Parts: sequence; C-alpha cells; structure tokens
Amino acid sequence: MFSARPPLRKSEIPCHELPIHVNTHVKNGRIIQTREARIRARRQIAVRPIRAVMSDQSGGATTTTTTLPGSGGSPTSSSDINVKAVMTIRKKMKEKLNERIEESWESFVNGIGQGIVIQLASEEIDPVTKEGKKSAETAVRGWFSTSPDHRYILEYAANLTVPSSFGRPGAIIITNLHPKEFFLMEITLHGFSEGPVFFPAHSWIHSRNDDPESRVIFSNQPYLPSQTPSGLRELRAAGMVSLRGYGRGERKKFERIYDYASYNDLGNPDKDEDLARPILGGKERPYPRRCRTGRHPCSSDPFSESRIGKPHPVYVPRDETFEETKQATFSAGALKALLHNLVPSLAAALSSSDNPFQCFTEIDQLYKDGVALKMEESKNVFSSMLLPAMMKKVVSASESILKYETPAVISRDRFAWLRDNEFARQTLAGVNPVNIERVQEFPIRSKLDSSVFGSPESALTRECLEQELNGMSVEEAIQKRRLYILDYHDLLLPFIKKMNALKGRKAYASRTIFFLCQKSDSLRPIAIELSLPPTSSSPESKYVYTHGHDATSYWTWKLAKAHVCSNDAGVHQLVNHWLRTHACMEPYIIATHRQLSCMHPIYKLLHPHMRYTMEINALARQSLINAGGVIEACFSLGKYSMEVSSAAYKNWRFDYEALPADLIRRGMAVEDPSKSSGVRLLIEDYPYAADGLLIWEAIKEWVDLYVNRYYDEPNSVASDYELQAWWDEVKNKGHPDKRNEPWWPKLRTKEDLSDILTIIIWTASGQHAAINFGQYPFGGYVPNRPAVMRKLIPQEGEPDYAEFLLNPEQTFLSSIPTQLMATKVMAVQDTLSTHSPDEEYLGQLHITHARWTSDEEIQKGFVGFSSRLDEIEEIINERNRDSRLKNRNGAGVPPYELLLPTSGPGVTGRGIPNSISI
Repeated sequence: MFSARPPLRKSEIPCHELPIHVNTHVKNGRIIQTREARIRARRQIAVRPIRAVMSDQSGGATTTTTTLPGSGGSPTSSSDINVKAVMTIRKKMKEKLNERIEESWESFVNGIGQGIVIQLASEEIDPVTKEGKKSAETAVRGWFSTSPDHRYILEYAANLTVPSSFGRPGAIIITNLHPKEFFLMEITLHGFSEGPVFFPAHSWIHSRNDDPESRVIFSNQPYLPSQTPSGLRELRAAGMVSLRGYGRGERKKFERIYDYASYNDLGNPDKDEDLARPILGGKERPYPRRCRTGRHPCSSDPFSESRIGKPHPVYVPRDETFEETKQATFSAGALKALLHNLVPSLAAALSSSDNPFQCFTEIDQLYKDGVALKMEESKNVFSSMLLPAMMKKVVSASESILKYETPAVISRDRFAWLRDNEFARQTLAGVNPVNIERVQEFPIRSKLDSSVFGSPESALTRECLEQELNGMSVEEAIQKRRLYILDYHDLLLPFIKKMNALKGRKAYASRTIFFLCQKSDSLRPIAIELSLPPTSSSPESKYVYTHGHDATSYWTWKLAKAHVCSNDAGVHQLVNHWLRTHACMEPYIIATHRQLSCMHPIYKLLHPHMRYTMEINALARQSLINAGGVIEACFSLGKYSMEVSSAAYKNWRFDYEALPADLIRRGMAVEDPSKSSGVRLLIEDYPYAADGLLIWEAIKEWVDLYVNRYYDEPNSVASDYELQAWWDEVKNKGHPDKRNEPWWPKLRTKEDLSDILTIIIWTASGQHAAINFGQYPFGGYVPNRPAVMRKLIPQEGEPDYAEFLLNPEQTFLSSIPTQLMATKVMAVQDTLSTHSPDEEYLGQLHITHARWTSDEEIQKGFVGFSSRLDEIEEIINERNRDSRLKNRNGAGVPPYELLLPTSGPGVTGRGIPNSISI
C-alpha cells in the first residue's frame, strides 16, 4: 500500500461529480467552513457512489463501486478531470470493546460519506474571485481495511471532478464530522497528468465538535515563501497563525498550539512548602523556555503553575505526543509504569531496610539474584509495563524478582572500575566525555567572588603536580599539551553548603588533573582537589589527594575518585544531558512550528529531528526533574539540581554547541584547514571526538547540499521572511535570557544557515546519543559512577577516621548510594538507555515517511547521506578493532560504540536516533 499508485484507468473514473464552488474561507488565520456549505455538502453526499479502496497482497490498489439508491447526476464535461483521492488512516492497535464498537460505527459512517469531507485547493488563483481555486467539497467513502499485513491501516476514497483549468492541487482542506479525532497518515490524488500527487500528513485531525476550524494538508512539494504559488499563499499564512495561539487560557488535549513559558511548573508548593522551587527563566536564574500549557497558578504562589497529577498527561501540541507504537513498545507506557509502579515498589521492598551495601558481593547479587519484590507490592508492576531488556523478572509463588543485566563497564572485567586508567578513559570514551579540558594556564584560579568563597588559587600547587610529571615542569607539560583537567569547582562550590545540609548528601567541589602519556595516547589521573566552602572556623577547606603507594592513600584516593564521579554524574545528567540537549532543543522546535510553514524546505529538513522531544520533556517535568522527582532523589544535587542547571546555562553559547568549536574551546583540538572537519585532535585516541567528527561532517555535508539546493541566489537567505522570523524567535522568545549576547550567529548567507542547522541536527542526534545511551552501561554499576555520595572523606583527628582505618571497605560502601537509592537510579538509567523498536535512526527513512518531499535531487542527496553513515559505521568498527587505540581496545576494554549510527531495540550502548525521543 505504500508504493506509488498508478493513474486511474478510464473505466475506474465515476461519471457523477459535483459542481465546483468555494465552501470555505479564511478568517483571522482560521479555515472556516460556512454553514451553507455544510448543508449543501450533506445533501450532495447522499447521491454519490461509494468507492472503497483496498490494498492487495502485492501492495497495489483494487477498487469497488456501490451506487446508493436514488443516485444520479449529469455526465461530466470532456474537459473536466476526474480525480480520486485515497485517504490513509491509522486506527488504534489495541482497542477496548467499546472502542471497537465505536470504530466500526465510524467506518460505517465514513462508508456512507457522512464522516469526513475534503476539498482540493489549487496552486492557482481564480481570475474571477481573485482567491485560490477550490473544488467542491466531497465526502470520503468506503469501509474496507487494507491487507492483513496492515490491519491497523484503513483506506477511504473520494471521487471528484475539477475543470481542466484547475491547475496543480497544492493543498487539501479536511473537515472531520466525527465526534472524535482520527490519525491521518496521507492522502494521494490520482488523475492529474503529472501522476499521483502526495499529501503526507502524519497528524491528528480534530473533530469539528472541538474546533470548527478545518485542517489544511499541503502536498510534499517544498516552497520557499517567495515561491509559494499564489493560490496557496493565504492558506500558508493561515496555517502558521493557527499554531501560535494567543498566549491565553489553558491548552486542551486536541490543540496544536505552540507557545512559550518559563519553567515555573517544577515545584508543588500547594502540597508542601518543601516542594516549592524557584522559577527558571529570567535575569536571576536564566533558562531556555518550554512549551506553554496555561494551567492555573498555584494557590500559595501565583507565579508558579499548578501541578498536574499522574497519570494525567502534561499538555504538548497534539502531534508531538507519542504515537501508539511508541507508547505500547516502550517510552510512554514503560517509562510511566517505571515511575508510577516500579520505583515505588522498590521503595516498599527496601525502605524498611534501606541500608548501605555491606560488601561488594551484595552489589553483584543485583545482577545474579535480583531484588525481591513482594507480590502484594509488585502485582501491578510487570503487568502494566514492558520492561527494557536489561531488567528481567522471575516470578515465583510468593515474590517477583527484578534482576538487572550486567552493565558493560564490568561485563568484560569486573575490576576495571578500580583502575586509574579506566577512571581516566571514561573522560574520553564514557557517557560524559564533554567536560575534559586542556590546562592552558597555571596556577589554576577560580573566577568566584573571593570575599565569599575564599582564595581563588587552587590547592593544586606546582610542587604537588611535579611529583607526578616524571621530571617535567608544569610549564613544560602545559607547553607540550600534556596536562588536562576535569573542573567542577566554580559550578558546584556555590551550592555545596546547601547540598550538604540535605539528608544523606555530602559533596565537594572538585578539580581533577590528568597527565597525557604520549606513548599510549591515554590519560593518567595524578591529583584531585576537593573543596568545601570556607567557614569562620575553617577558612581554607581544600584537600588534595594523589594515588599514593600506601594502603591509606590508596583508599582515600579511591574515595576521592568516587566523589569526582558523583559530581560528574550530576553535571552530566542536569547540564550536558538535560540542559544542553533536551531543554535547549525545545525552543528550536516551538519556533520551527510557529514561524516555518510545513511547506518550507527547512521545516521539512528539521521535522525528523523534532520527533517526540516535547513529549519526553513534558514527562520529565512531571516525574524526573520536578520537586521530589527521581533526579532530586537519586543525585547529589538534590533539590538544587535545576538551580545548578540554570547556573550552567549562564555560560551556554549556541555557537559552542558545534562540535569543532566545542573541542577548540576546551583545548582538545586546534584549527587545521587541511582537515575536512577544520580541526585536529590533540589526543588522537579520543573516541567521542574522533567518531563525533565523522558524524558531524556527514551531517554538515548533507545540510550544505540541502541548503544549496534551495538558496541559490545571493540574497535568498536574508530575504526569506519566514526563516528570518524563525531565527529571531529562537533568540528572542526561545532563549530570551540570552537575546543580547554578541555570539549569536548572523543569518545572512547560506553558509550561516548551514552552520546553524548543522548545530541543531547534531544536538538532536549525535550529541544526545553520545551522552544518553551509555547511562546504564556505565552507571549501572554503582561504584563506577555513584549518583550520590553520603559521606565526606574522613580526616585525621575526626571520629570517623579510626573506623576508616579499621574497615576502609565499609567506609567506601557506606559513602555510596544505599540499596534503595542504587536500585532506583539503576532502574531509571536502564529505561533512559533503551531504544524502542520504532526508533528512527539518523540517515534512515521510515517507510511511512518515504514521500516526505517531491524533490528528486534531495531524495538522491539523502541516499548519499545514508550511504556515508554506513561507511562511518564500518570506520568506527575498524577503529574498535585497532589494538593501537587503547581507549577503545584492549584486555577487558569495551569498544566505543555510542556513535555507531544504527542499533536494534533495547539497551545496546549504540545507535543515533534522529531526535531526542527518550
């Protein structure tokens, strides 16, 4: 059914058609069907032949005709064009009995032509009315489903006649007379001389009972605003206006309104004062904007939006919600069930004995024996969700066992996490490889206010470092580009006092220095600085740890590394993952829908990279990053998590989200015009950067080709008013706290446009994949990346120091997350690391989206893009087999696969989806 259908044979064309008249008009940007038109349509519908279209086993179309009693009409003129419109609708896959009855009734109503009415809009202007030409309104008919292979797909047909002077159809106006919405996949028109004309939709068509506005679906022919055919200009403008809303009222489920709001919905002060959270967005706490929902304010705080309780959904525009396949197979259903059922069941099973792990064997038992959930506590857990592959269950008569799969980081070598080289390797090839920087000046100094946070100079002195530099001076090491740093000092120190006042939270601001071993091109950690805010009794609370050679130094070094990993886990989750990908993408998506028509070629380019992002972000605001949510409960940042994210946003720059620019900023690369990426890595065996640059270049090449196709005139970008309005809105409404920054790229040339689009597509695809899908493979073993630390490192003279000397292993285990904390965060990381079976990967085109554009040159270009990604996959596989690359190959070393373009479903540690969909 998805292949292009041939033009109709003469014998298939009906002889009874309606006269042509205009039955709709545009008012205030809305497509309105007149009352007279609706009455006329219903009268005319009653005398039309029923046309039912079914897909045969070969994918072709067969047609049957049934003429209703009393049908009549006069023959059409020989100069008229007989057109058949085939409408493809997807019904629900899982239906309750009442829904099946409703669906059967709807099919019958459609079959007799009383459910859906369509009208064609020409690309040409009527010389008499001076408006776009439109056909008569026509009912779609037929009630036969497609072949058993596509039992969820229904097709209906409408037959109509237009004069030969009608011109090329450019849009179809749809009115849904049913009392509820339906999902339209596409409409195909047969009968025009140029062959079938396709109108891809993949959209929910609302009921006229909800909104009298009719929907307009445009053909797959892209047009820049200046090239829009005269007959479609008014419809194009009206379509964008209808998506913007007016910034008032609470949004309803069926609406497709895209608007902006600050993050004022994370707290719940009406429930508990301790659940109040500051608003993110504004001068004090800058932040990107989210989609506006318009819920009423809290009673206790008129500036905060009221919460919506689970399982009720948070509003997102209707077409941004998860499709049923996604819900059923993984994301919505499983993640919601995880948050609503599994995590509480874990809490019930472990809260009465929420103890620290007593030995490392207890941690290993999570993968061997699992967590026992009592049946009365877990009876709804497994029945209501599809668990990701990494979590397995074994059900006995009295209990359910939740068993975790062994994470990749210890699957080949159980003790790899203990070693310094693995600790360092993960800064280049782990789940958070984007914070490592080259040391470019010494001494290391803080930029914080010294009157509040003490001396700006780091305790990492020259003498301390040179003990580990094999006779090299610090200046020489810097000059030879051998010193690197992981620096969370200035970001975290302002929050440490508040964080440490939380129950079960103890943290430091950290700096870690690494030395580059040139022979192996790998890093070695040589010193860690852990800092606490100064107090009246302790104005200098800076502690320096090195790996040492005695037992005590060994254990304090291990504890120091654990604190660094905990900081890294928090910054990764709240800054690099949530802020820089999820939160920063949402304004791009909102602006795209508000300012770029779906006819615009740039809209068509960006569309696959926007799929599901707004829905997953809404779900995160409801259950993950909200007050008392999973992130606050499981990470060291606690209730200050989103404030730390806001503090990090103060240093965010759009231009630095380009991979080459980010690598240069961090000193990990230098400009090199001889390289296709324009940069040369200073650590060649930097898997994230090396593989990422391949993906970046492929995206850039594809975007360059695409942009050059449509913007061939010198002033074409600057004169594209939709494009200029889009970029202006991204800056001024999507990121308004950054609107006056001088670093925003200008949008004047096609080179400017290509650079901007490449950053956006890279962020949604490669960047998100690199920092998301390794969460469980690296974080699933708690000692490797403890999400929270519960104790400071014991110091000489403190009461805990004697206990530490007697049992250092117990001190370590009592410092990392408890059993409940660990299993909670493991469950969430496992779910967030999972690909759903309907994932759409970079360079791949789902069969239902095969007709996204009519431009054959662009179709060929996309094939080239896909082929290049296939080549890149093989290059990455070859690198992983190269024994010279120690950061991705060696005894017990897992290969770096996070930027392999393709993947199967589940937790695979590989695969680049088109969009941020989890």
